[in-house]
Parts: sequence; structure tokens; C-alpha cells
Amino acid sequence: MESITRRAFAKINVGLLITGKRPDGYHTLETVFAPIAWYDELTVSPAGELSMTTSIPDLPTDDTNLCMRAARALGDAAGTGSGAAIHLDKQVPFGAGLGGGSSDAALTLRLLDRLWGLDTPRDELHRIAVTLGADVSYFLGSGGLAYASGIGDELEEPGLSLPFAVVTVFPGEHISTVWAYRNFYSRFERTVPDLRQALHALCTDGDRSVLPLFENDFEPAVVDNFPVVGVALDELREQGCFYASLSGSGSAVFGLFDDEASAENAAAELGRRYRVSYTPPSFTMS
Repeated sequence: MESITRRAFAKINVGLLITGKRPDGYHTLETVFAPIAWYDELTVSPAGELSMTTSIPDLPTDDTNLCMRAARALGDAAGTGSGAAIHLDKQVPFGAGLGGGSSDAALTLRLLDRLWGLDTPRDELHRIAVTLGADVSYFLGSGGLAYASGIGDELEEPGLSLPFAVVTVFPGEHISTVWAYRNFYSRFERTVPDLRQALHALCTDGDRSVLPLFENDFEPAVVDNFPVVGVALDELREQGCFYASLSGSGSAVFGLFDDEASAENAAAELGRRYRVSYTPPSFTMS
């Protein structure tokens, strides 16, 4: 089989509520994943052994890289020692809360499943994905909005798409997810709002009164410790978005816009100072 090249799209979190902590140390959460048009490009080619290269010299290509871990996990599950040459053209910033590494890992599973002719059942791919990271399974889904609970691995795809244009901004800071979970300001005593109901109200009915429910529990601590994130949020609001928030554990932030022209103008202006991505309304990864 010849080489296969595909795009691995990133995501934002439209709201991220940390709801508790399990005995094993993992935090439970509720969030809504939404795809954005920022992407890496992944190529897999036939080879006698498993190897990896990237467009960024400092990016690890050993078994600490999620793509390599995904490849080995798939091979182990299938009982095959098949090789492949993996090349990652990295464009999505890491340490940004955009799930770039998880998306790369999910696409690695898909492409190698095809390259190796495995035809692995969907449930088995998802089982492997969860062992790699809580949000890896999302990138194996339908490519649209998804509500997630548990540690981010329990997914419900509501059959909706985000009806707004999105401008995503990377302020330049790389924030560790471990740091974010150690430093967020706990609000475990609150009543958790129903994000599923709020999502339907926002996307189906256009009810913006629910937007305050889509807060990100990482945002206060991140803004306090990384002021550039707060500056980027303010600049998004100045560009006319009707809602702006942190994505994941940051440092990337995003703004929702009513129309494409306003979003494109904002992306062009903010692109003078930051790395920026524009996503049209109703975008999907598929």
C-alpha cells in the first residue's frame, strides 16, 4: 500500500467544569468539545520497522510521543509486528489546550489500521484511545460537537454543530495540563449546571442567555499566572466576539462571532501579533 496523508484537526472546549476528584487522583469533568480548522498533517508509509519523524526537530519521536504510543498499542492489540514510517507536520501549538497531540494519536490509530489492513472494530479503537489519553476518543468520533463527562472519555454526540464562526488565538505560552490541575481554584461545592441542555439551547434555539454556564474552571488561575492569556482574551472581545474563553487548560483562547466577515477580520488583525486560526460556522473534522 502507498503512503497515506490526512489532517489531524484540533478542538476547543466550549465550557469545562471540573466536578470532583476520584480516589485514583483523576479529576472528573463536564465539557463540550468543538472541532476547529487548525490542523497537523500526518503521513504513514509502509516500512519494515516502526519509526517517526517530525517537522519540529525538538519534538520527541520515541515512545514518549503519543503517535508512537498509539502505533505500538494498536500493534499489540492486533498481535502484529507491522512497521511503518510516521511523519508529523506539526502546526497546532502544543501546551495550548487544543488537543493536538490527542488528535495526532487518534489519526495514527486510524491510518495504521488502514495501512496494516486490520479493520479493527470501532469499540476496540476507542478502548485503545482511552489508554492513550482522556480526549483521544473524541477525535475518533463523528467530527462535530460532543458532550464529555467522566475524565473526558465518556462521550455523547448530540448531532449538533456550532453555528458560529470561531477565532482561536495562541498567546505563546505553553501550559502543562499537570500544572493546570494542580493550580485551578476548586469549586467542588457548587451545583453543576446542565451543559447538555445549555448546548441545545445555544445551538438549536440561539439562546445566548446560557453562555455564562460555559465557563472554564482553569481560566481564573491561568489568567492570574499567565497575564498574556488575559490580554489575548481582552483583544478578542475588542474585536467584536460575543463570547471569549480559555480552551482546555490553555494557553489558547477562542472567540465566537456572529458572522464570517467579522471573524475573518478579527483573525487577520490578531494574526499580526499571535498565531491564529479561523474556523467557519458548522465546521466538522469529517
